[in-house]
Amino acid sequence: MPEPPTPLRRGRLLRLWTACAVLLAVTGYVAVQYVYGGRPEPRCTVVSGDGDGASYTFTAEQARNASTVAAVGTSRGMPERAVTIALATALQESGLHNISHGDRDSLGLFQQRPSQGWGDARQIMDPAYSSARFYAHLADVPGYSRLPLTVAAQRVQHSGYPQAYAKHEPDASVLAAALTGRAPATLDCEGRPGTDPGGPARVRAALARDFGRAVRPDDAGGRTVSVPVTSTMTTAGGGAPERGWELAHWAVAQASALRIERVSYAGREWRAMSADDFTGGGDAGDGAGRWQRTAKDRGSGAAGPARDVSEVRITTGQ
Repeated sequence: MPEPPTPLRRGRLLRLWTACAVLLAVTGYVAVQYVYGGRPEPRCTVVSGDGDGASYTFTAEQARNASTVAAVGTSRGMPERAVTIALATALQESGLHNISHGDRDSLGLFQQRPSQGWGDARQIMDPAYSSARFYAHLADVPGYSRLPLTVAAQRVQHSGYPQAYAKHEPDASVLAAALTGRAPATLDCEGRPGTDPGGPARVRAALARDFGRAVRPDDAGGRTVSVPVTSTMTTAGGGAPERGWELAHWAVAQASALRIERVSYAGREWRAMSADDFTGGGDAGDGAGRWQRTAKDRGSGAAGPARDVSEVRITTGQ
C-alpha cells in the first residue's frame, strides 16, 4: 500500500505545479509578444490632410470610439466644428475610453452623470447614446461653432477645469477632418482582429447604430458589405466623396472590433495586418495597415476614367 503523502511532500508538489503554471503563463505571454511586436493592442494613426505634418497615434479602442462620436454627429447634421468639439471633450474627459467610473457618478466617454439627467448608467455607457446627448446639448448653445472650443465645451460640460479642453484641440481637429471625410485616406489602422466574432451582420448592425437609417448597406454576397454613397446621404455641406471617405474611415477605425479585413473606396484599398506582417513572414511591400491605390487605379493613369465613388466595400474576416 503506497505511503500517503506527507505535508512536506504535498508542499513540494504544490510548488512544482505552481512553477509549471507560471512557466506556461510566461511562455504564452512571450508568444503573444513575439507575434504582435510587444504591443497589447493594434494602433491607429491619423495624419493631417493639410500637409502640415500634424499626426495623432492612438489605440484601436480609441479609434472605434472616435469614429462613433463623429458618425453620430454628422448623421445629426452637425458640422465638422461640432465633431472637433465633441472629440476634444471626450479626449479630456475619458481619453476616448468608455470608462465605467469617474468623479462621483460620472460615466462613459463624456463623463456624463445619471444624477444630472444625462440618462441611466446603461444608456450613458453606450457611446452612440452618450454622443447623441452631447450633440443635443451643444446644438442648444447659441453660436457654438464661432465660440472658442473651451467655451463651447464648457457650456455643455460645466467642468471644474474648462481650459483643459484646449490642449486637445489640435488632435481633435486632425481626427475630425478624417472622420468626417474631408481629408481622404488619412486614417490608417493596423486592424489586427480581436477575438469577438465578426461577419457582415455585425457590420450592418454597427452602421445602423452609429449612422442611423441614413446608411442602407447592401449585401454584396459572401463576406462583403456594400454601402452605397448617394447625394441624399451627404451632411454638413459635404459631397458624395466626402461622405464615402467618412464611411471608409469609420470601417477602418472599427476593423479590430468587427473583424474587418479590407475596405475599398475611390480607387484606394486598406487591408488589415496579419500575424505574418508582425513576424516578418508577410510581404512588407504590400501596404497592409495603410491606404494604397488599387492596381486598377494605378493602371488607369492620370488621364484614366474617374474613380468610382458610388460605394464603399467592406470585407470581413468571417
